[in-house]
Amino acid sequence: MRPVRAVLVKNTSSVTDVWSSAMAVGLEPATELAPVPGIRIGTIAAGIRRPGRLDLTLFELAPGSRTAAVFTRNQFCAAPVTVARHHLAGMPPRGLVINTGYANAGTGDAGEEDAVACCRAAAAALGCRAEEVLPFSTGIIGARLPNDRILAALPQAASVLAEDHWLDASRAIMTTDTVPKGISRVVRGGVMPVTITGIAKGSGMIEPNMATMLAFIATDADIPQALLQDLLKEVVAVSFNQITVDGDTSTNDACVLIATGRSGVPLKAILEPFRTALHAVCEGLAQALVRDAEGATKFVTVEVSGARTGDEARDVAYAIARSPLVKTALFAGDPNWGRMIAAAGRAAHKSLDTHAVSLRLNGVCVFRDGAMAPDYREEEGVAAMRLDEIHILLNLGAGRHGARVWTSDLSHEYVRINGEYRT
Repeated sequence: MRPVRAVLVKNTSSVTDVWSSAMAVGLEPATELAPVPGIRIGTIAAGIRRPGRLDLTLFELAPGSRTAAVFTRNQFCAAPVTVARHHLAGMPPRGLVINTGYANAGTGDAGEEDAVACCRAAAAALGCRAEEVLPFSTGIIGARLPNDRILAALPQAASVLAEDHWLDASRAIMTTDTVPKGISRVVRGGVMPVTITGIAKGSGMIEPNMATMLAFIATDADIPQALLQDLLKEVVAVSFNQITVDGDTSTNDACVLIATGRSGVPLKAILEPFRTALHAVCEGLAQALVRDAEGATKFVTVEVSGARTGDEARDVAYAIARSPLVKTALFAGDPNWGRMIAAAGRAAHKSLDTHAVSLRLNGVCVFRDGAMAPDYREEEGVAAMRLDEIHILLNLGAGRHGARVWTSDLSHEYVRINGEYRT
């Protein structure tokens, strides 16, 4: 399967951050995202960390909206994750409040108090209860939120609520991202068209369960709560949980799916086309995170086939995708297939018949029958690895299961960005 290209929006921020010299790989900018009836968004520059940039976002959800979410599995989860889980378990949300700049992670009881205070202020601005607001934060770990600025700015965010502010929201949630990320799809087939729009942020500390990412996806379809949660878990498993940049799982990951029901179209009337469109949105956003990975110069698909189990295929794929030696070879354009089979060998679950294994780089067979392919020519491998998009296909020759992971290379720029992140 060919990678799905993410539909993205241009970054029109006047603020240039230290990482802005990095270039995203193969992203096609879009000029608009479709509003979702029942969702209003307000974004402002609250001066949370960098003056003059959008950094605070408020979502207002229409009454009757249903919300599903999945969160990080990192045991050091951030305060807003703890509060959001608690609030979501209690009652349907009427609002989301999102800040960038500071993650509010590793901040103890005071951090939870800060997150709850943000919910109270957002609720006052929206006219709902604090328990009906979900908080989200992204940025530096270990520092408390500048709540004086956030609380003072939330009424202003509420004053600019509008359905067509998805583009601004995609910019406002960015941290080290170089390009805001958003995708819209329209599903037809029912009485009325149904819209799906999603935005996401993240470019480093990316690893499944979930990644240093926030993603917010909304639709005006009418979807029962239990089915909404099932759909979210289904699409996350094959999108946001199939990516890795650096093997690090963040403290703040969250993916939210909201169904306002405002179209009046029940999901059962458009189930399959809706599922296809939702998969496309989430897969496109997930790939966009990798294409915009910190310092990335390559977008890489690692595909493993012929495994004995799905877990084995997944473990082998991730071993290749996570390997610093493989990732630096990708950056150099070096067809160092030895690093790839070495990574596969340490991840395979049982004894492996190495003579049954084959490896291809963008279609060029470099390894088979236990050794370098006899017809392989180094110049072919070099040409394959010089491309911006690389497909690594490893067949273990041991079974019928497979897995696929999207990753990036590891460049000098990645080190610089993360070395300078807190300065």
